[in-house]
Amino acid sequence: MRDPFLNPFPTDSARSAIWEMLVPRDIDAFLAADWSMVEHDFVEEGFIGIDAQKAVSPDKWRLAFPTRSAYRQEWLRQAEDFAQQSFAEDARTAIFTTTTLEDIEIEGETALVRKKFDGGITKSDGTRDILQWQTLYYCRLHQGRWKISGFTGYLPNPMG
Repeated sequence: MRDPFLNPFPTDSARSAIWEMLVPRDIDAFLAADWSMVEHDFVEEGFIGIDAQKAVSPDKWRLAFPTRSAYRQEWLRQAEDFAQQSFAEDARTAIFTTTTLEDIEIEGETALVRKKFDGGITKSDGTRDILQWQTLYYCRLHQGRWKISGFTGYLPNPMG
């Protein structure tokens, strides 16, 4: 069984850096609702984010985040909403356990990263929020470090 807190790329500096950016730093920033923890993980110029709306058909996907600023607003909205909720389990552990990022394709200074969510988190009232989608991140080596230049997110998991 995999340890969800353990970086699966300990000997690969590029993949290790990408995993650290997209798993622990992203989760911790989201839980703190603190954009400043991740704001430098994005390439601002040319950033684009697609919301697949958990639909298989690209006809239903939307250009929801044409800029980093647009994505920042939605990210903060979601993080602040999440922070207002009450859970019956440790939220950080639940999100880490739900998250898998083990497939990173790198060609030169560009990477395609597959991050998947498959599980859920139990709320204090006994209901369960299902976390089941995936995101394709497009990353670039930018100014000496790996950064997110865009993504297609909220894809179904599994597809089809």
